[in-house]
Amino acid sequence: MPLQNRVDPFGAIHAVPERGLFTGNRGIIHDPETKTLLKKRWALQAWIICMCQFRNARREPMGRNRAGGKAGWTELFFLDEVTALAAGHRPCFFCQRERARDFVSRFGQAFVIAEPRAPQVDQRLHKERLASGGKRPAVAMGALARLPDGAMIATGGGTYALSQGKALPWSFAGYGPPTSLDRFKDETLVLLTPETTVAILRRGFQPLWHPSAKA
Repeated sequence: MPLQNRVDPFGAIHAVPERGLFTGNRGIIHDPETKTLLKKRWALQAWIICMCQFRNARREPMGRNRAGGKAGWTELFFLDEVTALAAGHRPCFFCQRERARDFVSRFGQAFVIAEPRAPQVDQRLHKERLASGGKRPAVAMGALARLPDGAMIATGGGTYALSQGKALPWSFAGYGPPTSLDRFKDETLVLLTPETTVAILRRGFQPLWHPSAKA
């Protein structure tokens, strides 16, 4: 049975076989004895995106990965960076230092902050994440085409990532064939990617996509 540690674009955590390209965490939110999630879904405001392979480090998912046999941070998995950003995570300063610096720098540009810091990003994101009680704004058809590549939306019928003027249907296994934005003209659209992250994407941050997005 797969562990409950796969994250969807809404920030919810599921037990599915597909792992994805990235890991990450929200602090310690599991019981290492049973390898199940605790009732809480985060322990920190810093929700990060990490590389699955870094400096030959090896971890036992949902195990005891801290000194003294204690539970370490709970390994979560994402299809790609686009998915993780939609869920409210941001790049890690330990294993993705340059990408994290780029992300925070563009945050500073977007919100006119001379010396931006990661905790400032985390604080804003934590108010916007669906999984931590944030609300997602509706998206009018006129605004849909102006959203940046890498933003994600949801309709009553599915979840989509925007790329080059098209919408790619999302699943844990990857993206489906792109579809025209015109198909949404009679549907109610909701923005999944936090507005702070959308502002960073508008400033040129390039998220990493699952290969199926280019199929």
